[in-house]
Amino acid sequence: MHRTVSHKPSKQRKYLYNAPLHHRGRIMSAHLSSDLRERYGVRSLPVRKGDRVRVIRGDYKGTEGEVISVDRKGYRIAIKGLIRKKTDGTEIPIPIHPSNVVITKLDLKDDARKELLERKGVTEEEIEEELKREEKEESEKEISEGKESSGLRADAEKVSPQEPREREGSGVGDESEGAE
Repeated sequence: MHRTVSHKPSKQRKYLYNAPLHHRGRIMSAHLSSDLRERYGVRSLPVRKGDRVRVIRGDYKGTEGEVISVDRKGYRIAIKGLIRKKTDGTEIPIPIHPSNVVITKLDLKDDARKELLERKGVTEEEIEEELKREEKEESEKEISEGKESSGLRADAEKVSPQEPREREGSGVGDESEGAE
């Protein structure tokens, strides 16, 4: 099936409804954020699982999260954190059209994605620098989370369960002595 070049809306709709899945992946592209656009010199890329996106239109405008699934058949993506509770209590992801999101962080672990960026004019060195920067940010994030959780544990170990009682007891005892 060849991509339509018609200007007629009916023929364009027909193409969308009947497009094969390998064409739908290309159709399901989203714009890059302004900083990514400057960094890579590319306006838009197909959305993939693992990309970080921000919703820019609709009821969930401003919500940011990671893409957890891409539905090529229905032209929708699911974003982590956007869920709807059904009447029976089960939670389902809310489908969002990719034209309503902006990609804020690319998942560059896939070799096909790297090749796509190289075809669009991004050098391999720039991609490697970006991967190193992302790994560094992730390791710093893990370290800071580790310090916060260990800091809480250290505070909990420092304060024994008897200290609050002694403080309360000394405060109550002081007031009772003053009242006598």
